[in-house]
Amino acid sequence: MFSIFKRSRRIRAWNKGKLMGQKPPLKPKEIWSIRIRLQMSKRRRDLALFNLALDSKLRACDLTKLRVKDVFHGDQVAKRATIVQQKTQQPVQFEITSQTRSSIVDWLRVTELGLNQYLFPSRRSPHLSTRQYSRIVNGWISEIGLDSRTYGTHSLRRTKPTLIYHRTKNLRAIQLLLGHTKLESTVRYLGIDIDDVLEMAEKTEL
Repeated sequence: MFSIFKRSRRIRAWNKGKLMGQKPPLKPKEIWSIRIRLQMSKRRRDLALFNLALDSKLRACDLTKLRVKDVFHGDQVAKRATIVQQKTQQPVQFEITSQTRSSIVDWLRVTELGLNQYLFPSRRSPHLSTRQYSRIVNGWISEIGLDSRTYGTHSLRRTKPTLIYHRTKNLRAIQLLLGHTKLESTVRYLGIDIDDVLEMAEKTEL
């Protein structure tokens, strides 16, 4: 019994040294800091990946598995796209802004990928793994002087919905953008608390 107990004490906790909890979204100035660095260093893949991550608001498992045909309409990058989410098996639609479309075109011009190929291929596998994507995001975060332990791939997923919510306070719109089936999930995801609700109430005069 004693030896078993001693052995169990040596097991390292899976979350030791890690900062737990929700990953915060990026602020506009942080978005531009990363984007400018990627543009200046001509990292075409990373720029397309970063821009599309912000626009699509997709989970890492869905973003890394996008194929070229998922974001194309005819012979050009589409303004909107729809995919079925791996986690929920529900479709979600997202916008592709002009700067994101341009960065995707630049990336494809270099790679000459076919419509059926993955948009972000990997040397080790057909497409970037979620682990590889996470390391890439950590690199972006560190480059602008932020703590990569605090931020993560979910920071990119949360960024645009958080900005939209702060401007509109429209929870239903955010729910649709994120592809959540329950509004409660959206409330938890955005980290909405009583202060947010009271602030909205204070601005409403009867």
